[in-house]
Amino acid sequence: MAGDGAVKTGAGSARAESALEALPSDLPADERTRAVLELVLVFSGAALAAVYAPPDGGGGRLTASAGVPRSVYALPDRCPATEPWSVAVNAGHSVWPVGREAAAFLDLGHAHPATPPERLQLGLLPLRGVGETPGGWLVVVREGERGFDATGRACLELLASALPGPPGGGAPPAETADGVAGNAFSLDLRSGRLQAGEGVLEQFGLTKDFDGKVESLLALTVPEDLPTVMSVVEPAHAATGQRELEFRIRRPSGELRWLHLRGRLRPGPDGRPAQILGTVSDATTARTAGTGDVRRIQQLAAALAGISTVRDVSSAVASALRQRLGATRIAVAETEADRLVVTVLDPPEPDAWPDLWRSEWRTQWPDAPIRAMPTLAQVVEDGRVTVFPAGTPLEPALATVGPGALAILPLPAAGRTVGVALIGWDEPFRPGPDERTLLTAAAGLAGGALMRVRALDAEHELVGLLQRSLLPRRLPLLPGAVAAARYLPATVGLNVGGDWYDVIPLPENRVALVIGDVQGHNAQAAALMGQMRAAIRAYAVEGHPPDVVVSHANRLLAGMETDLFATCCYTEISLEEGAGWCVRAGHLPLVLRLADGGTRLVDEEGGPPLGVLPDAEFPLTPLRLIPGTVVALTTDGLVESAGLPLDDGLALLRTALAGIDPSRLDQAADALLHDAPRNDDIALLLLRYDGMAQLPVRESWTVWRLPDAALHARRFTARTLRRWGLAADDIDTALLIVSELVTNALIHTDGHIRLDLAHHNGRLRITVTDASPRTPIKPTTPSWHATGGRGILLVSAMAHAWGTTPTSGGKQVWAEVVLMPRPPED
Repeated sequence: MAGDGAVKTGAGSARAESALEALPSDLPADERTRAVLELVLVFSGAALAAVYAPPDGGGGRLTASAGVPRSVYALPDRCPATEPWSVAVNAGHSVWPVGREAAAFLDLGHAHPATPPERLQLGLLPLRGVGETPGGWLVVVREGERGFDATGRACLELLASALPGPPGGGAPPAETADGVAGNAFSLDLRSGRLQAGEGVLEQFGLTKDFDGKVESLLALTVPEDLPTVMSVVEPAHAATGQRELEFRIRRPSGELRWLHLRGRLRPGPDGRPAQILGTVSDATTARTAGTGDVRRIQQLAAALAGISTVRDVSSAVASALRQRLGATRIAVAETEADRLVVTVLDPPEPDAWPDLWRSEWRTQWPDAPIRAMPTLAQVVEDGRVTVFPAGTPLEPALATVGPGALAILPLPAAGRTVGVALIGWDEPFRPGPDERTLLTAAAGLAGGALMRVRALDAEHELVGLLQRSLLPRRLPLLPGAVAAARYLPATVGLNVGGDWYDVIPLPENRVALVIGDVQGHNAQAAALMGQMRAAIRAYAVEGHPPDVVVSHANRLLAGMETDLFATCCYTEISLEEGAGWCVRAGHLPLVLRLADGGTRLVDEEGGPPLGVLPDAEFPLTPLRLIPGTVVALTTDGLVESAGLPLDDGLALLRTALAGIDPSRLDQAADALLHDAPRNDDIALLLLRYDGMAQLPVRESWTVWRLPDAALHARRFTARTLRRWGLAADDIDTALLIVSELVTNALIHTDGHIRLDLAHHNGRLRITVTDASPRTPIKPTTPSWHATGGRGILLVSAMAHAWGTTPTSGGKQVWAEVVLMPRPPED
């Protein structure tokens, strides 16, 4: 933004002088006048500069101008012969009116009411003429809190002396109907229509056949500079006022050119920016005179503002400094305790860095001790940017970083040093004042950004740890099915939410698929989600049917001291038969992708969300799957948003499911989430049912409480296993296990007892179900006088594995025997 003292140091006049010397000496007078006026805009921060011819009795005519259209400030076509113009013209020296005194020279109230008179600054400088007769006047208009300071005035006096005296009586420069001429432009922000003077089109290398679309000029902008330009063309906030920036374009001829844009955002009737009035000038010459460092700092500040990781901060600093300073290598690091934790090395190859760094290499980045570099430790303690020229004796860890020169930049924040940047040159290098200013400014920006993203990184790590602890670390391998799941946190708020999924293996080759959504996506929702996931898993493992599992979870949540509710879809599937049941508690219906590529929405009746009605009922919906069917369960974040109704989202999901490749389920899950909205967290669970290639064979026996109940159980087992063709040794082992498990159930429990046998894939599973929840305990060292406990020791010794599973009415004690391979038949 053009503001106070755009030229603040004595270096301004030196740079202006260098820029003037760079102008071709054979330029025609009118072209030289225009070039010098553009330099006036660059070095003074002015919005408008104009040249008036000498007075001819009726006031001097305006002969040339640069900057915003002069109609913005109602700059007259002719110097009025009345006050205050007459007093200033007759003074014979430069005049510098400020505020309301400056406003008196302009009809500002009618021309540009958005400009407060108190912010106006004018400069009226006499031009050289013949003898004592002035050669005209340079008028400079700027906005700011204070007037031109001494160095700014000196710079303008220098530039005014380079202007050729205009011929008297010249006609004012022509303007279009919209007041746009020369290097000026006018952009309507709402329609995108652009009125541009011939000078603007010439800068971009375009002809008079310009189509009037701002996009045509944006297309010529270098991609890296486009975001900066767009911040002016499409302002993200309602602030009006001056805008100023430099950017690069590539003309249709391929020539790369720097342009300087200065303009003013003017408000519309609603107070929002509606129009930009401004000028575009060639800034290539001025940049070669050293005016680019401020822009680099502005670009670095803008880049750091949108960065959220330490690595990205370091990369931005390295990119901003290495090329500008011609450095050979640069390292950016955090300081942690007594170590230098390097986050970016440029170049990244280990051979380009000292031996100590290579000895401390940690995978991709080194972790170097500060105590091995006392010079660096001293600079960090002092907290000042320090440059060591060639020949300075340095410790081995630093000597080869910059043989020609080494700059150490402490990165300060909150009164301490949070990082360090090392910049090395192989050839001798001595930074001048501009380079030292750049280093100091960049170090301050980087330190503040590091402090900010450190806190953000710590928060993200905590959030990620919480989320990982609440969701399954991996999905189980299932017989006859494959599962895949994804979770995407919302991009707004804390990146942890209430969506969850689970895959729960159940006995007899059954599996439970669970997906749910706790209201909100914050830490409270995540904590409640973890409780609900654990509760549902516990109810499922106990052997309850699906509707009972969901009812128990509903009563649990209703009894908690929370105002949050949850939705849930619980589906239990028999992988042997492809049959299952689904229960919904206020959740989205599941979607089936059929084997032929079609889809079906299982939108049967469901119950209310969990935690709303303690005694709510949850109806069961039957499912029937055939091999090749994909079951898809998701949360509303995938199918519903502010601009996407639920029905439309479900239709899109069905279309996407129809187009997936079921044989690549993980890739299918990624594809379904590729363009998903991120205003809410998303959980997605897919299961492909393939069917079991070999089904287990099963038999059951009800154990009656008779004196010889164990005998009948052994006889049933022997008959069954001989019929299945098991080897005699395996049958003997099984009979011993059956005898012990049935006897334990008869002695230590009451109620019904059931014996189940299952044979599958070379394993025999023996299960005894009883009505007691008490788990049998395996004694460690039973005494000779103990009357029990040896049966469980025998089971543990004979079985490959054994254990207990709680059920809704008691427990199951099971044991598995790995069967001996049968010899091939002749």
